Amino acid sequence: MAVPRPQILHYTDWLARERGLRFDATTHAGYDALWRWSVTELDAFWRSIWDFYGLQSPTPFTQVLADGRMPGARWFDGAQLNYAQQVFRHADAAHAAGHPAVVFQDERLRDCASLLEWSWPKLRRQVASLAAHYRRLGVVRGDRVCAFMPNTPQTLVAFLAAASLGAVWSVCSPDMGPVAVLDRFRQIEPTLLVGCDGYVHGGSTHDRLALLQGLVGELPTLKQVLLWRNLGGTLPAGWLDFDGLLCDDPPLQADPLPFDHPLWIVYSSGTTGLPKPIVHGHGGVVLEHLKFMGLHNDLGPSAGGGDRFHWYSATGWIMWNCQIAGLLNGTTICLYDGSPSGRSGQPDWSTLWRFVADSGSTFFGAGAAFFASCMKAGVEPARLPGLARLRALGSTGSPLSADVYRWAAQHLPRVDDRPMWLTSLSGGTDFAGAFVAGLPTLPVVEGEMQCRCLGAAVEAWSEPDPATGRGQALVDEVGELVCTRPMPSMPLYFWGDADGRRYRESYFDMYPGVWRHGDWLRITPRGGAVIYGRSDATINRHGIRMGTAELYRAVEALPEVLDSLVVDLEYLGRESWMPLFVVLREGRLLDAALVARLKQEIRSALSARHVPNEIFQVEAIPRTLSGKKMELPVKKLLMGTPADQVFKLDAMANAASVAWFAEFARRRNAD
Repeated sequence: MAVPRPQILHYTDWLARERGLRFDATTHAGYDALWRWSVTELDAFWRSIWDFYGLQSPTPFTQVLADGRMPGARWFDGAQLNYAQQVFRHADAAHAAGHPAVVFQDERLRDCASLLEWSWPKLRRQVASLAAHYRRLGVVRGDRVCAFMPNTPQTLVAFLAAASLGAVWSVCSPDMGPVAVLDRFRQIEPTLLVGCDGYVHGGSTHDRLALLQGLVGELPTLKQVLLWRNLGGTLPAGWLDFDGLLCDDPPLQADPLPFDHPLWIVYSSGTTGLPKPIVHGHGGVVLEHLKFMGLHNDLGPSAGGGDRFHWYSATGWIMWNCQIAGLLNGTTICLYDGSPSGRSGQPDWSTLWRFVADSGSTFFGAGAAFFASCMKAGVEPARLPGLARLRALGSTGSPLSADVYRWAAQHLPRVDDRPMWLTSLSGGTDFAGAFVAGLPTLPVVEGEMQCRCLGAAVEAWSEPDPATGRGQALVDEVGELVCTRPMPSMPLYFWGDADGRRYRESYFDMYPGVWRHGDWLRITPRGGAVIYGRSDATINRHGIRMGTAELYRAVEALPEVLDSLVVDLEYLGRESWMPLFVVLREGRLLDAALVARLKQEIRSALSARHVPNEIFQVEAIPRTLSGKKMELPVKKLLMGTPADQVFKLDAMANAASVAWFAEFARRRNAD
């Protein structure tokens, strides 16, 4: 198929015409000049994104960046907008050009070879109807609307309805266990809950109604529950039928909101305490997602070039939010709910490729682990029919190995007689965007992300200087990923973090005033980037960050377990390998039955993604003098760093515990 002119070139043309600024985004040097302008002249750059995408505010803003501190930056003081209003600005033009808002398929539709298409008028009508019922039920601006829902159009409707009236959205995937869900929702005290009675995954039906009822009983602030009967179950007394609230036809009322009004709460788990409830604002998310999806992922309005965007994701991953963001610029989004590998016991890694073909997707994204699985399964997408419209592939979640780049070049359809563009990106739930990503006008290098994102002042820093607290910017050396200037989509705050202490400790503890992301990064001489995995002890399991504290609560609830420690050894394209070490009560042995119980407890309380690859019994968990588990030293040890470089024995409560782990690491690294 013919590839439309890249969106980045439309943008640089606009800069030349409207601002008198000339950049060549087709060369490394030219893009580097554009990037440096974007992170040096923050006011001019972010104003250009506002103007290029034609954002509108009923009230003028006084300046773009009123305060450039981190944390605490203030953007677009005085401006008002609404995420939902920005989505439906495109409805009439896209509908007139014959493009739907949403294309959807789940496993049941897959079995009967069917797709559902939701038109823009249908989506707007259902959002307006549900929003009117939210208001009737007493939901007001600032209330939290939570969801326990899968990746379906109904979840999209529930989100846009909440956004339209200024309620604050938060969602958990229905495959999550009650401990994980309550750890999140209890913190934010929701007023209303939208839930499903179950879902279908891997060919199996998972009834979640009893679990949902248990959640409701543990959330005392709830005033109402809406049930989407995905499995056709019975409606509990006092609950409202979700589908029955979508049938009215009022006009959509999207209230203008302050630029920094809370849009949603997402969760990024650390190594201690409950998951961090991160609050992002309407304005910052709209700007970041228009820039990232448009200029870096090269997505334009469907009415212009027929773009259709599919990123496979569950609702509990930030990529669900990014998938929905396609609507902000009038792009058709393609949603799939179900297993990416087909039915359990009958793996079929061509499942998503066939959905991409049937939906006419032009951009297909997924976690790096998915593409690695396709390669290992011998999938050859070029042999599948119907992929003629696909022109770009996106990957995130963990580093993409050079082998997968080569597999993609060999086995994906060619576009304009060239290998399909493969864009690998890395960002985070923390700021709902990307730090490093791709660009369709630059060469693709195996194992390397093409560029630092516009507006993201990303560098690799050395360890902080004791005198200044700052690091040295490194080129072609591995350092801490930092962002030295603010971005509009950085968190407004953490919910319940009244003095901001937890927010500051999460990102600004190592380098005061500079965002430290927690990844190892190398900036290449040509301006590309390589991510080497987490630099802290947070687990990055198939793209979803998890807190070790959640897992410890589940494991140590078993009477046999006295202590535990888990690490994730995902690193530079290697598969994630997550071992769990447990200390058992005297006289107990880690037999097959206990291993099975531990894994089931983790799966039930949290999710299948939290289940470790292997479990080992140890005499003791290494701890500091203050009693903290030494996760990061154990991780570094298992990745090959000598024990005497990662453990300070005189600063440990139980230095003798190191010997077992050192021997374990020696045997593992010798294999």
